[in-house]
Amino acid sequence: MPDELAEAEARLLRQAFRMPSVQTMVSRKSSITNAFVNSLIPVIEPTPHEIAEALKILGMNPSDVRCAYCGDKSSEWDHLRPLVVNRRPTGFISEIGNLVPSCGKCNQSKGNKDWLKWMMSKAKHAPARREIPDLAERVERLKIYAAWREPRPVKFEDILGAETYADYWKRMDQSVEFLRECHEFALTLKSKIAEAHGSNQSPG
Repeated sequence: MPDELAEAEARLLRQAFRMPSVQTMVSRKSSITNAFVNSLIPVIEPTPHEIAEALKILGMNPSDVRCAYCGDKSSEWDHLRPLVVNRRPTGFISEIGNLVPSCGKCNQSKGNKDWLKWMMSKAKHAPARREIPDLAERVERLKIYAAWREPRPVKFEDILGAETYADYWKRMDQSVEFLRECHEFALTLKSKIAEAHGSNQSPG
């Protein structure tokens, strides 16, 4: 009986504790990709008039900006159409017609998915899954918004030339590969440090 209690208590304690997540060089691959893509993408700052018009279409007050997807308090502006798909720029850029207020949960859940398909999906934190009561109204507002200032995609390869464009992505792949090598080297050092310190840990 005491052993059973000890096991149950140990299980409860393990559930109560969570080790902070550790970012590795390898896990930063998507961040590197985004950095390479975003370094090419023009950013057009909206005027106060454009911001006012955008919020009006979305039915929002500038003193209380809400997530366009779910209605929670907005914490950021999200790209309605994704900037990156399959590790390459889509052609859409950062401009008011491609930005809507969003909460962190919706932004992270949506990622680079089509906004309408995501909203109606069962993805984690998607409005349909959360059964947002005014979902249909929000979808209609966003459709109107999407048609308001429909962006004209940038044709990066045409502008830069095929050779220069290919060379840029080659440099990105080289950067990712170099970080992978650095990560492997770091693991060997980490093992030596753990052994010297007497640590009992996973190699990571």
